[in-house]
Amino acid sequence: MRLPGYNTIKFDIFLILSFMLPFALYMATLAPSVTFFDSGEFLTATASLGSAHSPGYPLFLMYAKPFTWLPLGNIAFRINVATAVSSSLACMMVYILTTLLLKKETLLEDERFNLIAIKLAGLAAAISFGVTPRLWLQSNHDKPYPLLSFMAAIIFYLLLKWQEQYREGSERPSYIYVCTFLAGLAMGVHQIIVLLLPAWLLMILLTDWRMITRVKEFIIATACAFLGFSVQLYLPLRALSNPLLNWGDAKTVDQFLWHFLRKGYPSNPPVRDGALLWAQIKAFNIPREFTWLGVGLTLLGLVYLWNRNKTVFIAYLVSIMVFLLVIAGYFDTPMEMIFLTEEFFTPLYLLTAVVIGIGLFSLLAYAIRTARLPEQIGAPVYAVVAVLFFSLPSALCAVNYFENDQHNNYIAFDYATNSLRSLPQNAIMFTWGDSGAFPLWYLQGVERMREDVDLPHTPHLVFTWYLDSMPRVFKDSNLRKFDISSFGPDTILRIALAENIGKRPVYIDFSTRYSVEFKDFLPVQRGIVYRIRKADEPPGIPDISMWDNYNCRGIMEKQSFLDLDTEKAILIYANSYVEAGEFLAGVNRYQEAITMLRKAEQISPEMRVSVDQIRARYGLGR
Repeated sequence: MRLPGYNTIKFDIFLILSFMLPFALYMATLAPSVTFFDSGEFLTATASLGSAHSPGYPLFLMYAKPFTWLPLGNIAFRINVATAVSSSLACMMVYILTTLLLKKETLLEDERFNLIAIKLAGLAAAISFGVTPRLWLQSNHDKPYPLLSFMAAIIFYLLLKWQEQYREGSERPSYIYVCTFLAGLAMGVHQIIVLLLPAWLLMILLTDWRMITRVKEFIIATACAFLGFSVQLYLPLRALSNPLLNWGDAKTVDQFLWHFLRKGYPSNPPVRDGALLWAQIKAFNIPREFTWLGVGLTLLGLVYLWNRNKTVFIAYLVSIMVFLLVIAGYFDTPMEMIFLTEEFFTPLYLLTAVVIGIGLFSLLAYAIRTARLPEQIGAPVYAVVAVLFFSLPSALCAVNYFENDQHNNYIAFDYATNSLRSLPQNAIMFTWGDSGAFPLWYLQGVERMREDVDLPHTPHLVFTWYLDSMPRVFKDSNLRKFDISSFGPDTILRIALAENIGKRPVYIDFSTRYSVEFKDFLPVQRGIVYRIRKADEPPGIPDISMWDNYNCRGIMEKQSFLDLDTEKAILIYANSYVEAGEFLAGVNRYQEAITMLRKAEQISPEMRVSVDQIRARYGLGR
């Protein structure tokens, strides 16, 4: 699609840099394969053109799919490149919005200096956004929020162009039609796009309130919104083809609504107190993303907008207010899940970066007013301006680079492959927790590893559509005879174990081992997984030979990137070593026990207290 006003930015080298500089940085720090959280699921859904977790993310999956055809790296790497591209496009939109809002500003009579100062402010804003911890984190692996931010920025751009045309006496409702189409389309990336609708509506009404009285234009705009929203038809159409990952199986209207409206998620909010409310509000954190210098520049930018464009000033503040009212107020997110809502604010950080760029320009304007500059602006002045503008993005890059460098992050890949290596032929392993299951889904479904095994995800066994997706295990299962929606995962797991034990080798992962109380069955350790045996069977001993087959990159040495699930995986390795060491000490295999305990300490120094207690109990040395 050719954007209105495109001819004004076609040959802008600063525009190109606003994309290329962040993109080069993201490629240098890009994750080489699958990571934790939703990564394995998104990768599998994209590769198979299936459906991800509710609400499905159809546009994001279709956007990322062509990148799987790139002739470099594995499928995971290629899809990670897709996110790097969308993040870089979002940075480019920061540049475009900043320069558009500043384009009529003059600092000196030297027009060339004025133009370059505006472009440098836009570039500095774009790079500042690109190196914030939130966007950088999302840019290194598969995430939909950068694409959503890019689309939201395009809508803001079109509204500003419409506003500009209106003030010049030209009625251009086509801008509004494209905006409503894009807003409906963006629902296929993530539903939080609706939280920006009040700000966009205010921008329209504060510019020309009569727009809502024009029935014909209102009908056309609504039709365009529904046309964009029709991207959701992807979900039932692809469900009919039974793709590899078909979350929700949205073949029917009821299943589509169940999927789209996120009815599969718990809906019991926690009891809110002051500490929880403050933590929910702090999920939107400008000082953390842009430092306190960025906060100061944001305030300067807001002063500028109040004086020059009050509609943008109001739209920005309303956006923040609506996001906080809905995400912190209505969602009432539990404390342990707040980290997930932090990603929802990415479009607001894009707008904040634009305001910061305007604040940088305002700061330069103040400096010029108080300084005596020569009529001819030379290289020293340009150098000073560059230092002034790029101090913030340079500092942000230096601070955030190490923590966001994922180019050697193989922890999720190795954890999943090590789990698969632990399983005998034709085994079935029950998993518990998204991060334990999703990398396995990717390796088996996309990379075609260990297709002989089945990997049911226990929390999903309450859904009939999930049982349908695994006919080899659950085609004739007793689970189909009960109202499983009223069962807890613990009960369902016990039924599933009873059905399969004795027929196939049955295993569980570490998270399942410590999420369920086992009575009729006993787990026997085999590396980082556990074989399930009946309680009346002869006991076994941990199979420590498995550790020799494991690839544990990033486990022994300090990793730059440690999200919650990466830290959890490292602790699983450490705890598994401790568990094996304690058992071996109990059967008088002391030297092997010492080796196991020593490795646990090397992986996680936090385990030292537990390790020392075991050593003291059995009289073991270091």
